[in-house]
Amino acid sequence: MLVLGIETSCDETGLALYDSARGLRSHRLYSQVDLHADYGGVVPEIASRDHVRKLLPLAQACLDEAGVERSDIDGVAFTAGPGLIGALLVGAAVGRALALALGCPAVAVHHMEGHLLAPMLEAEPPAFPFVALLVSGGHSMLVEVTDIGRYRVLGETLDDAAGEAFDKTAKLLGLGYPGGPAISRLADEGDAGRFRFPRPMTDRPGLEFSFSGLKTHTRNLWLEHGGETSSDPSLRADIAAGFQQAVIDTMVIKCRRAMQQTGSGQLIVAGGVGANRGLRAALKAAGEKYGFLVSYPRLEFCTDNGAMIAYAGCQRLLAGASEELAIQAQARWSLESLRPPDEHREQRT
Repeated sequence: MLVLGIETSCDETGLALYDSARGLRSHRLYSQVDLHADYGGVVPEIASRDHVRKLLPLAQACLDEAGVERSDIDGVAFTAGPGLIGALLVGAAVGRALALALGCPAVAVHHMEGHLLAPMLEAEPPAFPFVALLVSGGHSMLVEVTDIGRYRVLGETLDDAAGEAFDKTAKLLGLGYPGGPAISRLADEGDAGRFRFPRPMTDRPGLEFSFSGLKTHTRNLWLEHGGETSSDPSLRADIAAGFQQAVIDTMVIKCRRAMQQTGSGQLIVAGGVGANRGLRAALKAAGEKYGFLVSYPRLEFCTDNGAMIAYAGCQRLLAGASEELAIQAQARWSLESLRPPDEHREQRT
């Protein structure tokens, strides 16, 4: 089955073709970072309009790369949530319309399920079960994954996700958008031990995350030492390094707890923050010390992309899932509400 995947949940337009027999055939990704940089964050209306402009040209580029025609597509998968509702509706409308025109089924895909299954695109995919750390601009959560569609959320953020905290801290320090890469680059020049930063919610049991307090602590520290008027040339870099190390240490502690609680020997890290070099090094060290394996999708599939949506959608389409003609998208969507693909087949028999 050849499936076209469409990802438009936020500020990246991702298209891909996945073949159930031959694997990933092609993928294209367009980032809107430059469009939103002047605003210090994503502007939903701008994001939606740019998805409209880029979707069909990128889809054609995928077809050309794979050497196939539109008529060869057997199914269409599109991100239906969670995300920015306007951006989601653009992808859902295009995906459902293409499927109707081609006479093939369409399926709505949960954005976070796409991230969870992104490692399956690798030549040596991880085996179920495993624990996944999903860290992106809008999500920070630990999930126990026993199979496709069988997910148990172990803990998630109570306020700002890690990616949001990076973006807001970068804006505070005058580093621009997106914040994650900017903080990481500056942190390489700083002393992470100069200032004391809290490790949020690590002094109590549980696997929830909270980064709003860390963000406030960083702001107070910045202002206390003069902020933009400071004559200290290393202040900005030292604060960036300390902030980043606090986030990394918090995630490592929570991941170690999750591995102990579940007894799992495999940790998957997905989402844009999973590309952070410091986090990767710290989790690798923790895995070696405590006896669990850590793996990631390749860097290009850590951030939002169409390949993960095409793969996740293909698994559900193969099981007989399909959407009605109504175009549906939802800004919020519980991961635990998803059903395994096999249940689609059982309902149809």
